[in-house]
Amino acid sequence: MALNQFFQNRHQSDEDHWISVSDLMAGLMVVFLFIAITYMKDVVTEKERIEQIAVTWNETQESLYRDLSQEFSDDLPKWNASLDKKKLSIRFEEPSVLFSSGEAVLNDEFKEILRDFFPRYLSVLEHYKTELAEVRIEGHTSSAWNGASDEMDAYFKNMSLSQGRTRSVLQYVLELPKISRHRTWAIETITANGLSSSDLIKDEDGNELAELSRRVEFRVRTNAEQKIVNILQAN
Repeated sequence: MALNQFFQNRHQSDEDHWISVSDLMAGLMVVFLFIAITYMKDVVTEKERIEQIAVTWNETQESLYRDLSQEFSDDLPKWNASLDKKKLSIRFEEPSVLFSSGEAVLNDEFKEILRDFFPRYLSVLEHYKTELAEVRIEGHTSSAWNGASDEMDAYFKNMSLSQGRTRSVLQYVLELPKISRHRTWAIETITANGLSSSDLIKDEDGNELAELSRRVEFRVRTNAEQKIVNILQAN
């Protein structure tokens, strides 16, 4: 009888032990499920926020392109300029109007264009200040340089030239009296970028179009990318 009672008590103890382990495992599964649901909810929320930023960016791009086009559509042909929707850039494409060959001093004709263009340009951008990360003045050259010892020498000579040209443009437009009310924001937002021959214009066969490559662009960059980076870094 005593031996039977011992085994009965031992059997009951084992059952109690396994019941406790089962309860523990069930509890852990509930915890893991809760964690998984919470994580999935965060992922969905993050995805929705990024999608909303993408939608807002697209709407901003469309709206800004429309406003720039409306403001300058009549002027672009006479300036020999174009508006690129994808890059949100206004491209001045007549090198003989912009600068003398190999020089960084603005031609008088280009100064006249900038006096007309730039104050109106800032008036358009004023409505998008909270959506803009940077306004870039980009200087581009062809790959050629007379007297260069090799391709690399030509590249860096053109780099120095393009940097000098964009600095001249930036200094000239920031000193225009008509932009005085925008000047503080312009100084904080507009940058001068000499890009040498790193972004050549080419034909359908991939051949460089030297004259078109020599240009100055005013290009807008929105802050949508930075907003997405901030979301990802916060998680």
